[in-house]
Amino acid sequence: MAMALLRREGKRFAPLMYSNSNIAPSIYSNTNVARSSLISPAELAPLGSRSISTQIVRNRMKSVKNIQKITKAMKMVAASKLRAIQSKAENSRGLWQPFAALLGDLPSVDVKKNVIVTISSDKGLCGGINSTAVKISKAIFKLTSGPEKETKYVILGEKAKAQLIRDSRKDIEITITDLQKNPLNYTQVSVLADDILKNVEYDALRIVFNKFQSVVSFLPTMATVLSPEVVEREAEIGGKLADLDSYEIEGGETKAEVLQNLAEFQFSCVMFNAVLEHACSEQGARMSAMDSSSRNAGDMLDRLTLTYNRTRQASITTELIEIISGASALTG
Repeated sequence: MAMALLRREGKRFAPLMYSNSNIAPSIYSNTNVARSSLISPAELAPLGSRSISTQIVRNRMKSVKNIQKITKAMKMVAASKLRAIQSKAENSRGLWQPFAALLGDLPSVDVKKNVIVTISSDKGLCGGINSTAVKISKAIFKLTSGPEKETKYVILGEKAKAQLIRDSRKDIEITITDLQKNPLNYTQVSVLADDILKNVEYDALRIVFNKFQSVVSFLPTMATVLSPEVVEREAEIGGKLADLDSYEIEGGETKAEVLQNLAEFQFSCVMFNAVLEHACSEQGARMSAMDSSSRNAGDMLDRLTLTYNRTRQASITTELIEIISGASALTG
């Protein structure tokens, strides 16, 4: 209604203002152009600063709305993927628990050759889940390094690779990316674990990953897999692995062969569980991050709407004052 009033008053008073001039048609035409800027400020924004500010706010609101749509869609996709992976992760926990009971999980064992297997994601927008895994890996690297010790990295995921390659390039032994490009299964992870064991020399493998607890929380975790030689040495010394000597070996295999097979199977099972746990944690963190982004976009949209309404009302008020002042001057 206010816009219609502005156009009607402009057409009413413009001929009176220029009726005594020979250039009335051209100026009246320019007046129509100026008034039409109230209808389409995008076309004639340079003619007035108020039109520019209104158009900028409108464009900003459109951008924020588009971002909000994207974040909501990404949250729904992450929720769908999480439901598909969560059941697999919970079932995989039963694979490595018997090994933890038999061979133990000894993070404090002192060995010369350590290999830190850092599991991360290939994509971002999932909070600080990857940074947490990298920080834990760096802390373990410092603890296991020494003058007579050797510590190497095996990196799964693009994000951990991008962070560790800055200051630990020479310590990176293997990097693997695009692990989650296809649906995760035990066959895929066991082949990957076999390749790692063939290409690195180790006394202890320390797998760093994020254990899934809920959509909004995850627990940074380290699982330790010892080499057969270290397991045999620890069994001879005593302690948690002293009960291994009480088992009888059947089938004609030696103790070293049995321990070698157990170590390989244990590493593949732990890797399978770690990859699934981290995938669940990644999707849960992405859901939380996208939900927070959507809420922030809504708050920003509310502020921009208020700013736009104030700017538009100020522009209309100014135009009305100018029209009324001009009419009063002509009639007075």
